[in-house]
Amino acid sequence: MHHGGGGGAIRVLNVAEKPSVAKSVAEILSRPSGGMRSREGRSRYNRVFEFDYSIGGRACHMLVTSVTGHLMELEFDDRFRRWHSCDPADLFHAPVRKSVPQDKQDIKRTLEEEARKCQWLVLWLDCDREGENIAYEVIDICAGANSRLNIWRACFSALIDREIHEAVQHLDRPNKLFADAVDARQEIDLRIGASFTRFQTVLLKDAFVLDDTGDDRNIILSYGPCQFPTLGFIVERFWEIQAHEPEEFWTINCSHTSDEGTASFGWIRGHLFDYSSAVVIYEMCVKEPMATVQNVRNQEKLKYPPYPLSTIELQKRASRYFRMSSEHTMKVAEELYQAGFISYPRTETDNFSPNIDLHSIVHEQVAHPNRGIYAQRLLDPEARLWRNPSNGGHDDKAHPPIHPTKFSAGETNWTDNHKKLYELVVRHFLACCSQPAVGAETTVEINIAGEQFNASGRVVLAKNYLDVYRFDSWGGTLLPTYIIGQQAGIGTDATMHDHIKKLLDRCYATKNANTRFSPTNLGEALVMGYNEMGYELWKPYLRSVMEADMKSVSICTKSKSEVLENCLQQMKACFLDARANKVKLFDAMGTFFARSSRPVNETQNVETVRPCAACNESEMFLKQRPTGEFMVGCRGFPQCRNAVWLPRSLSEAAVTDQVCPTCAPGPVYKIQFKFRRRDIPPNFDVDHLGCIGGCDDILKELMEISRFGSHSQTATPARNPNQTASGVRQGSSRQDLHTSFHPAGQFTNGQTPVVNPQGFRSTHTQSSGNASGQVHCTSCGEPCVLRTANTEANRGRKFYKCQDPSCGFFAWEDDVENSAPRGRGGRGRRGRSSSRQSSESASAGRRGGTQGRGRRGRGRNADGMMFVAATGEPVHGSCFICGDPTHFANVCPNRGR
Repeated sequence: MHHGGGGGAIRVLNVAEKPSVAKSVAEILSRPSGGMRSREGRSRYNRVFEFDYSIGGRACHMLVTSVTGHLMELEFDDRFRRWHSCDPADLFHAPVRKSVPQDKQDIKRTLEEEARKCQWLVLWLDCDREGENIAYEVIDICAGANSRLNIWRACFSALIDREIHEAVQHLDRPNKLFADAVDARQEIDLRIGASFTRFQTVLLKDAFVLDDTGDDRNIILSYGPCQFPTLGFIVERFWEIQAHEPEEFWTINCSHTSDEGTASFGWIRGHLFDYSSAVVIYEMCVKEPMATVQNVRNQEKLKYPPYPLSTIELQKRASRYFRMSSEHTMKVAEELYQAGFISYPRTETDNFSPNIDLHSIVHEQVAHPNRGIYAQRLLDPEARLWRNPSNGGHDDKAHPPIHPTKFSAGETNWTDNHKKLYELVVRHFLACCSQPAVGAETTVEINIAGEQFNASGRVVLAKNYLDVYRFDSWGGTLLPTYIIGQQAGIGTDATMHDHIKKLLDRCYATKNANTRFSPTNLGEALVMGYNEMGYELWKPYLRSVMEADMKSVSICTKSKSEVLENCLQQMKACFLDARANKVKLFDAMGTFFARSSRPVNETQNVETVRPCAACNESEMFLKQRPTGEFMVGCRGFPQCRNAVWLPRSLSEAAVTDQVCPTCAPGPVYKIQFKFRRRDIPPNFDVDHLGCIGGCDDILKELMEISRFGSHSQTATPARNPNQTASGVRQGSSRQDLHTSFHPAGQFTNGQTPVVNPQGFRSTHTQSSGNASGQVHCTSCGEPCVLRTANTEANRGRKFYKCQDPSCGFFAWEDDVENSAPRGRGGRGRRGRSSSRQSSESASAGRRGGTQGRGRRGRGRNADGMMFVAATGEPVHGSCFICGDPTHFANVCPNRGR
């Protein structure tokens, strides 16, 4: 490393991966000079430590702070982040971006502020590919604030004085290839995981009853490139056990007892499945029980100590010895590392570099009251116990094997698991540096009635590493002394073995008290479904190829773009084929789960448009019905029936990422509409970017045109020619609209549709000076019933109510009349008296079409108008809680207050 330059002290910004690591690094580096100061950064959890130090003989003012793991997240653009915003296959090529999430903005601001005042940036991130990726995230932030930074990398494996001082005095440059490898892996995992997770969740969760005891509509059937092969291991092993058909088998054992002890001999044949044959041989041995010694072999055996400790081996041994889960093992190991007691616990390396001073590490353990005696023997040349550790053949070029870095007889704040794991690391290291155990093994072969039997015994001559590595045992049976030709009487017996099965539980997999895993119905069904497709997505081959590609990127034999293109191209083809063969997933799920009554088609191909203003709990989404019609409905259906039915003239509709600046509650995403030319007036554009929040007059007109053209066969107004294609009005009034365009349903009576600004749809007709009125419900589109209020404040006032009892639509008649625009078809604003006249006419028309209902004797108020409750039955009164005639007390919103 060449630092160069002269002048005053260099301001150096040091960034660690965790706050605890930053504190340890600062404490170690500040000890020689003292005077370390600490202050808060923008994030209260990530403090800034300041002190003076010298790097390569150059005076430096050090500032040490930290991030908390990854500073950035990789995610899809907003347009693709909502579950139903796109076809899952589009996620293989949808735009992605890496950005700082909201909860880490304070850390970002700290880095920017400190970087502006510094000349150097030293990265103290973990020395692996993941740490290198985080390092480049820090570089992006700091270099963005100060492009003149001189950027360095500190390489260390333990938070001890020797390692930290060595790292800062021999700084290196960060490795972009390592960061690119992680970027490629993150993008592949995101695209594959999101596409398959959305696909199988949307496809299956509403099609089957996955949980009989609770709500299963929020279940996520996740897929991960690492997770699924792990599930595959469990399911495959389970299938092997299930496929095994137990058979009775028979074996013959014999034993010999002498003054020196008892020796048990095993049958050379092992066992027989034929009962008759086994009985015949057994009877032969019983009739001629004299055994003759045919051979005696004595040989020296060695039991070698384990290889140096890697991460996987640490997890396996902690599980085997202490019943600790892998997750908890790594949590405890991380805490021991951050406290400086062990080296970095995430490593694939299982051989020590010749540059590591192993004797000094052993010497630190001499002070322990128990292990210290063995450590002293290990360092004593006369004991001849020392042996350089074996080479396990793996080296990640980043970290050494896991080993102790600081002596401890047990800290007061340690749990039992901290003590156990630290002891394992220490004893494992001492064992690695020790001679193998030496034993003498004796094998005796005998003959009984022509059948061969043998027995083995072992005597440990020198335990060596077994003295300290109490987790290993090398026991054996001490055999009596035998010589060739010796004869003795033998006792015999016969045994039978049975088959044992495991039980299943729910979810992907379960683990019992003995840490044995079993797949659940759901896990087995998913693996079975993909297996039937012919794709071994549940096998580890795909992940192993991906890991090999990541390594190729890190050593520059493949480029990041090449790996991404090849992998995603293959996986997209696999995804499309899996979707085409989704029936096999259905069949596999049907093997284990009952079909649900929920309609599957209702949950597919939907895009979120806005929050539902009716229930304030769910989102409203765009979906296309099997009939081809489009609608925007609430996910809370049937509890919430809020819906907007879009024009039937629509051929395509897609939610965009553009948010309407006017409508609330938001965000309300605009929709790109495409209409069929033959179904809309000629002056309307086929393509229209619109909003369903109530601000889009063009969309309202097209909705009315579609409704009238399809049902009422009334005149369709064409758009004003002075109106722009984008739907912005440029001046002329509504009366200029003409009726020259007549689609399939032609107008005959001069009716003109009106859309009022409150958002509900009303249709008023002008016919020979006699007005009649009709209002349609905004939720279901059906004509509303005209009723009369019976409250003290509004007695006799008329209102519109939807005929559906469960719908909450309500509008006063005079509000509807007053909100209608003037000058449409020559009609002006009408007063209340004309409204009553119109209502009577409309009511009469309805009565004429419902003769059967009219005979039941309806109640009328003083004005002669009919008053009915929400059920349609005639009543004389109102809600006894609030007085509102539009509902009964059992559904009153004020009930219980």
